[in-house]
Amino acid sequence: MEDNDKIQSNNEINAIFEIFKSNPNKNFNYKQISRIAGVKTDEERRQVQEILKEFTRQKTLKRTSKGKFKLNVQRKTQQRRIKRVIIGRVDMTANGYAFIISDEIEKDVFVSQHNLNHALHNDKVKINIYNTKRTSRYEGEVIEVLERSKQNFVGKVELSGRNGFLIPDSRQMPHDIFIPADKLNNAQNGQKVVGRITDWAKNMRSPIGEIIDVLGNYGENDTEMHAILAEYDLPYRFPTELDELAKHISEKVTDADYAERRDFREVTTFTIDPADAKDFDDALSFRKLENGKYEVGVHIADVTHYVLPDMQIDREAAERATSVYLVDRTVPMLPERLSNFICSLRPDEEKLCFSAVFQLDEKANIIDEWFGRTVIYSNRRFTYDEAQQIIENRQGDLCDEILILDKLAKKLRAKRFKAGAMNFEREEAKFVLDEKGKPVNLYFKESRDSNNLIEEFMLLANRKVAEFIGKPQKNQKPKTFVYRVHDTPDETKFNKLKEFVKRFGYTVEPASEKDISRELNKLMADVKNKPEANLVETLALRSMAKATYSIDNIGHYGLAFPYYTHFTSPIRRYPDMLVHRLLAKYLAGAKSAEKNYYQEMCKHSSMMEQRATDAERASIKYKMVEFMQDKTGCQYEGIITGVTEWGIYVEICENKIEGMISIRGMNDDCYYFDEENYCITGRMHNKKYTLGDKVRIKVVRSDLERKQIDFVLISEE
Repeated sequence: MEDNDKIQSNNEINAIFEIFKSNPNKNFNYKQISRIAGVKTDEERRQVQEILKEFTRQKTLKRTSKGKFKLNVQRKTQQRRIKRVIIGRVDMTANGYAFIISDEIEKDVFVSQHNLNHALHNDKVKINIYNTKRTSRYEGEVIEVLERSKQNFVGKVELSGRNGFLIPDSRQMPHDIFIPADKLNNAQNGQKVVGRITDWAKNMRSPIGEIIDVLGNYGENDTEMHAILAEYDLPYRFPTELDELAKHISEKVTDADYAERRDFREVTTFTIDPADAKDFDDALSFRKLENGKYEVGVHIADVTHYVLPDMQIDREAAERATSVYLVDRTVPMLPERLSNFICSLRPDEEKLCFSAVFQLDEKANIIDEWFGRTVIYSNRRFTYDEAQQIIENRQGDLCDEILILDKLAKKLRAKRFKAGAMNFEREEAKFVLDEKGKPVNLYFKESRDSNNLIEEFMLLANRKVAEFIGKPQKNQKPKTFVYRVHDTPDETKFNKLKEFVKRFGYTVEPASEKDISRELNKLMADVKNKPEANLVETLALRSMAKATYSIDNIGHYGLAFPYYTHFTSPIRRYPDMLVHRLLAKYLAGAKSAEKNYYQEMCKHSSMMEQRATDAERASIKYKMVEFMQDKTGCQYEGIITGVTEWGIYVEICENKIEGMISIRGMNDDCYYFDEENYCITGRMHNKKYTLGDKVRIKVVRSDLERKQIDFVLISEE
């Protein structure tokens, strides 16, 4: 390191802090600090001045007189008796304090910002809980950070002299990160960057860090989409070296491939996918057998034939665990040569598959099943719209095959709902984007017969593969397998849902746990096309457990399947690749696989799936805010979807876009938050605004930086 950069390293910054820490009652000016730190040049002294200013801004130091600084000693916490020690996760608020959520205690524990001791949002921590007579809530102090949830943060760079600091975008990160000059990575003032915490001395209020990537300028589409991915610790670039490795994978089907596979090339086969799809990972084959039964083949791209364990491509896929789907792009799990070319089941090309083949009768009863590797030839690629037209008009390419499959799918669907499957079919927001990624229109995707046709046969394949491996055999223990599991609804959340829907005149009163799905399906049917439909559906979904991956099978409650897995999308989900490998082993007579690896991969895949879902929602939210930027002043009918101590959330009825009305901006009364009754109430006039109320609003601001849309009530102008 050059002499004029010496003071910029983390060690030198900490050295300056240590001078104050070792002399907590003494005042220093920059000349005294420079002398003690061994600084000699004018340039280095200027850097010392900047660091002292930054420490003052962070409130690590306080200015005692002109040019003099002193350690800002925190008031010692009053000694309190420790009630117990627990471990939990940090739920940080935008105001800097937090609540610790733990399975060890029935209430969340309040922790002030001063007592967080550098714990950040979602960190795993150990805390002391104190006895307190002031309030009925639990209060605590973090005594150890056991596991950091993240090290990287997305935000804006603000330069101060040669140094800078990163102001995180996330409201759940209350600390700016100080960036020394030699760690700025050429970031320009105001740019969006990814930064990493490199050091955080115990008594320093703010961490020290470095810029690891410059994303670009605020508001640019690529910058913002990459920022969303980085915020959730998801990759936003594909390693070029893996693309190079993929170029050496041959797409040729060899004689050995034909010899070891069941040949379906002469059987009518086709794909049905979205119009913009490029990775066709599933195809259906159909033929009527001499015995009058129907043979339906569910053919899935044989990714694991090309991607072997311990290949660099496989290690990257395992780490990513899933493709990520944002509004304007797909971030793939596999190199494009594999996902869009070699493994994609494109029409008029021979392709290698892993298949589940069924014999069904007219009533969609399963007469026989077969699982194994195949070679296929897709005769036709349909979009969902094209297949839908054939179903509705009863004419077109492969009309007979598609109509019979549609009839069978509807029977499978009816059986599933009769068995207790839940019917959540929420409208999915889709944007029309211009060439720069700006949303110019918004529409809602609906699920139709063609979508349901594919869904039912994919569900059938997933269910039957899971049963084939997981169903108990005589005198045999179940073999290690990757299941897709879904637990029963959360009792507390479900009870809140029951109470909430009463205000709309709906009743949900299941006689037993088995009746919950039937009651929820009835509720979904009752609210369909009503103004409150989206709100009720959202709350109903929140009452449900999240589906995850596990080697311990508990069944899939939402689908009413006692055995279920993910077999049908190995191009975009790593658990499907694991399922293919395990199925291949067991078909070959192998013993049960070792459990620990698969359990860890289930845990990792579930975590990455949730991150991908959160990123997708964040991208939709961003595009919604962007879509509303030219709607300032427009008025809409809306419905209240959320009530908090700081404001009311309202969803516009016509486009399902949500914004917030700040309580501070409601000037006709002094409102307070009534958490028990899901409402805010005026103290003087007793005016109430509660969940589900219809209101008329005006758009006053669409803030892309905060990703927030601000409304005012028409009556409050």
